[in-house]
Amino acid sequence: MHVERTFTVSRSIEDVFAYLSDFENTNEWDPGTIETRRTGGDGGLGTTYANRSRFAGRETELTYETIGFDRPTFFSARGTNKTATATDSMTFTRDGDRTQIHYRADFQFHGVIRYVAPLVVKPKLSDLADETIEQIRSTLERGTR
Repeated sequence: MHVERTFTVSRSIEDVFAYLSDFENTNEWDPGTIETRRTGGDGGLGTTYANRSRFAGRETELTYETIGFDRPTFFSARGTNKTATATDSMTFTRDGDRTQIHYRADFQFHGVIRYVAPLVVKPKLSDLADETIEQIRSTLERGTR
């Protein structure tokens, strides 16, 4: 299952890419994130992060790895644990002095949860995507970095 949104912010493509491709910044823009910290790498492909998040009242930990990094137009990170794989992908397009962001989050569930996820998780994903986009927009618009 997945969610995706396209929106525009009043920041340069270089600023937007630099901010969103540093996955530690999910601490600021992802409403579900409790903490993300870099555990290896230089910020480019193969960089790893430890993430602790809360979703639907439950706390979970994922190990993320940067799997797509094409400055300043594309970034993707995949998070895994024993019950889920989450992939965040962002495409950036210059729109004058603004930046259009296409955000997509894909979720695959493993084990028994894959049977209940469509009933329990899917209804909450759209609201979470809307909250995430609003948080990204407000964080970038107020001039972070």
